[in-house]
Amino acid sequence: MTEDNNRTDRSRSTGEAGEPAAGWTPTAQARSKATTFRWIAVALWVVAIAAEAVAIFWVLRQRVVVGEDGTYVRDTDTGLLESQNATAQFPQWAFITLLVMLVVIAALSITGSILWKKANRLDPARKSDKVRFFVQNQLGAIIAIVAFLPLIILIFLNKDMDKGQKATAGVVGIVLAALAVVLGIDFDPPSVEQYTADQSTVIQLLGKDEVVWVAGGAVYHVCDEVSDIQTGSEKLTGTTAEAVEAGKIRLTLKFASELRTCGLAVPENADEITEALRAIQSGQVDTPLPAPVWADPADAPIQVEDAAPAE
Repeated sequence: MTEDNNRTDRSRSTGEAGEPAAGWTPTAQARSKATTFRWIAVALWVVAIAAEAVAIFWVLRQRVVVGEDGTYVRDTDTGLLESQNATAQFPQWAFITLLVMLVVIAALSITGSILWKKANRLDPARKSDKVRFFVQNQLGAIIAIVAFLPLIILIFLNKDMDKGQKATAGVVGIVLAALAVVLGIDFDPPSVEQYTADQSTVIQLLGKDEVVWVAGGAVYHVCDEVSDIQTGSEKLTGTTAEAVEAGKIRLTLKFASELRTCGLAVPENADEITEALRAIQSGQVDTPLPAPVWADPADAPIQVEDAAPAE
């Protein structure tokens, strides 16, 4: 990659160009953006749960009294009129308000989940910390359950609703809850280990933490001459952390062909490295990352000694 390529103006997490980073960490800007997304998500979730509380403690308690003073009422099951004492019913305005609140709760929950997942892409948890990794990545689904389950249960237990109101509100609540839970689940959560494996591969292949990307793609590349980024968009060069900040969440698995295109040395075990990265990127972070094997040791862009075994 030539020095006149466009570079981001942000501070480099690797220090001086060519110096490998000690380990993957998000950029200060990415961490700040992730924090902002999380605070907004939490605020939306708080409002959603507050709306649930209003629905439970106010809307579901609304009732009107009919049949006083011997007046007639119509039995909705038989269609017949009957004279009876005072009977409490769930008013239509409260029923409509309840449906609207269910939609609002779903919108708040889903929007919060989307922002939360964006934050996790910028500043992920470590998969080795199993509890935190699960909670951090599936918090949107957990919040959706909290925001809907008690309300749905109380809708079906409400004694003032007629069967039609109860069925409609219950089905709407269940459908919206299921949607919010599914959209809150992160089926492919990133991890620090995954980002570190990509960074380690880049450094061993190129000798430095420096990659290329363009707007619109989901991956970053090892050089700027590959066909995938000849789109007319501005080519940006930076660290793997800066690429993640820009929304590129992984190294391309076609790095071997990209190295050939750019006239760079390709390790003999490129296929083995590719399969290891594929496994790691899919969540199998315990997969060992093979060291590049070079046909000519002089082709190695960097020499990295093996760490001493732990005692």
